[in-house]
Formats: sequence, C-alpha cells, structure tokens
Amino acid sequence: MPFLGQDWRSPGWRWIKTEDGWKRSEPFSPALEEGNNQLNDLSHTVIITGDDEDEEIYSTEDCKFAAKKRKKDHFRNNTDSQCFYREKWIYVHKESTRERHGYCTLGEAFNRLDFSSAVQDIRRFNYVVKLLQLIAKSQLTSLSGAAQKNYFNILDKIMQKVMEDHYNPRLIKDLLQDLSSTLCILIRGVGKSVLVGNINIWICRLETILLWQQQLKNLQMNKQVSNGLTLSDLPLHMLNNILYRFSDGWDIITLGQVTPTLYMLSEDRQLWKKLCQYHFAEKQFCRHLILSENGHIDWKLMYFALQKYYPVKEQYGDTLHFCRHCSILFWKDTGHPCTASDPDTCLMPVSPQHFIDLFKF
Repeated sequence: MPFLGQDWRSPGWRWIKTEDGWKRSEPFSPALEEGNNQLNDLSHTVIITGDDEDEEIYSTEDCKFAAKKRKKDHFRNNTDSQCFYREKWIYVHKESTRERHGYCTLGEAFNRLDFSSAVQDIRRFNYVVKLLQLIAKSQLTSLSGAAQKNYFNILDKIMQKVMEDHYNPRLIKDLLQDLSSTLCILIRGVGKSVLVGNINIWICRLETILLWQQQLKNLQMNKQVSNGLTLSDLPLHMLNNILYRFSDGWDIITLGQVTPTLYMLSEDRQLWKKLCQYHFAEKQFCRHLILSENGHIDWKLMYFALQKYYPVKEQYGDTLHFCRHCSILFWKDTGHPCTASDPDTCLMPVSPQHFIDLFKF
C-alpha cells in the first residue's frame, strides 16, 4: 500500500516496518536480491512436504509474502546501522504547515545524521562524545526507543575505538560517569520518569557502562619502541609552540608528565595566562584573583578556578552545520541540496549545546 509521508509533495519511497517502527529502505544488497529472486522463481514450483508426500503448490502471492518477510528479517538484523536513509542531512522544522505535518525531534535528528561514521573520524570524535554527554545529562528520556538504541550502539563503537587506539580516554570517562549517574536516578525513579523498554534492559545497560568504566580504569598504554625521531628530540621552541596550541589545561598537564623538559615548559606562567585570556573575559579575572607567595598572579590556579564558574570555549576539528536559508542540518563534507545563490554565506557551525537547543520547543 502507498505510504503517505509527512510532506505530501515528496516523492514516494520504499518503507519497511521493523521492530523500531517504519524505516525508509535503501536498495538491497546483491546477496539479498539474489535470495529474493530465488524465492520469486518458486512461484510455479511443486514442493514435497510431510510424511505422506502430499504435494503443496505455492502461489505467487505466497512467494511474494516469503520474499517480503526475508527483507523484513534482513532489516531487523541490521537496525544498529543507519542504512535506512539515503540523505545524511535533515530539515529542521518546528511547526506544522499546509505542506508538512509535524515537527523534527531530537531523536529523529540523532538517527539521521550518521553519528556512527562520525566517531571513526578523528576530527569529529570529540564533538560526538560531547554531544552524547549533554544528552546523557538531560535529554536521554526525550529520545525515542530507536534513538536510544542507536545512542548505545554509537557508545559501543566509541568504546571500541578508545580501547583499540587509546584515543582520549579521559573524555570517555567523563561521559560514562554522567551517563551512569543519570541511569541510576532514572532506574530508581522509574515510576516518575519515562524509560522506553523493559526495566531489565536498562539495568543491563547500566551494568555494561560499569564494565566499561572498569576497563578504562585498567587501560594500560603500550609503550611504543621507535628508533626514529621522537617528541623529546624536537627543539625547545617547537615543543613550546605545541603546548601553546592546546586549549585544554588538562592536556597541558598530561603532556608535561612525559619528560622533565615538557614539565618545565608546561609550568610557564605566560602559557597559562594565554590560556586564561582565550577562555575567559577580563571581568571574570578580577572576581577570582589568585596570588602566589611572591605576589604574582597564579594563572594556572586561576584557570582551574575560573573553569568551575564559567564555561570554557569549545574547539572541534569538524562540526555539524546549519543552513539558515534551507533550515537544514548536515555534515559539511556531505553537503545538502541548497537553493541559495551563495550557499557558503548561509552556513553556521553548530556546537553540541546548540544542536540540542534546536529541538527544544
């Protein structure tokens, strides 16, 4: 039967009903198509069944039903991958019009924007982790059941990357801590909060998070043996230049623990002063002045003190972008069908917090 979408002017699509609801299907894999063709070829075949060898002839309608069920099982077994959408962008609409009924939700955007592939891109990894952390703090229950399932699938891929590549485990520890705290509160107050799915599923997810936290706690960095040029062999001015590129104070402290030379450079007052000036305003300095024993400003302690009271600037290698002309949210390298004469002037980078704010009504 034809499927009437939210936009009655849009072209027709093939839709598959799964456990998580209706999903728009992509062209099927060659192996699946071959299996369906074999089923379709059985429309006029005589099949022997039963002990009494009675002949049962399958009609064309029966074979079509079997092929449809095969397709349904195929998509049900692959619900963790985002293969149902041809586009990697989403139109953000907040109200109903004559042409379009309904509005875009956070869960719908989370499913459509291909975060599973984004975590494999080092430019987007921190962005996705920060977004998941913000969702864990306040928006987890606002996600649909499919979006919540997708959320934990993406989190599983993040953990695999961290355990294999040892990439930014400190950031993941903060995410898991916030997520476990939220789940503990929700599970205790299940009557007051809305949890999609059986309570045992959420208890199992919480146990998985606790297991991940233990794995991160026991994570050992393998010492790489290399006969080539190392970080310690670089000149002092190059090492100092590297430290000035960091925007996170904890990263500076961590790098300073590698060698005595890097420790000396990481304690430079001018380095921490520049870091404070980058993240905070001068008025904020005056409210939280911290002086050392010799009467000078301790910029290092100032940075961590100010961090408790004011948000720091966020830096990401790549972010989602929003087109003000088309009201479309997308990854910049995938693009979108923009109708503006100069599309670049309409683009606006979207921070993780801004992403969530777009779907608050």
